[in-house]
Amino acid sequence: MLIKYWSSLLVFMLLNACSVNQPTKVSTTNLGKELSFQRNKGNCLACHVIQEGEDPGNIGPALFNIQKKFTNKQQLKALLWDATQFNPNTSMPPFGKHQILTESELNAVTDYIWSL
Repeated sequence: MLIKYWSSLLVFMLLNACSVNQPTKVSTTNLGKELSFQRNKGNCLACHVIQEGEDPGNIGPALFNIQKKFTNKQQLKALLWDATQFNPNTSMPPFGKHQILTESELNAVTDYIWSL
């Protein structure tokens, strides 16, 4: 009986450990989407067209095919952190530099935008 209990516990722990990575990635992307659409956080829709977004702006470029526009995700994150380092006249807010987004929020938005 004790062996059956420990076997069941071991199987449960293994299954739980195997399922940890994938949901985290999905939830990070979902969080990034939520933040991107929120007026008080990312507010990407104020300036960009994004699939599934309502009432997008047209100040910035449409956000699609992002992986063709950036060599890697770090370039995208650097732009989101402070776009003025690439274009001093940009109207895009420096989300990281001015702490509009926390580091984890910035990572989530980067993951979401990168997925577009």
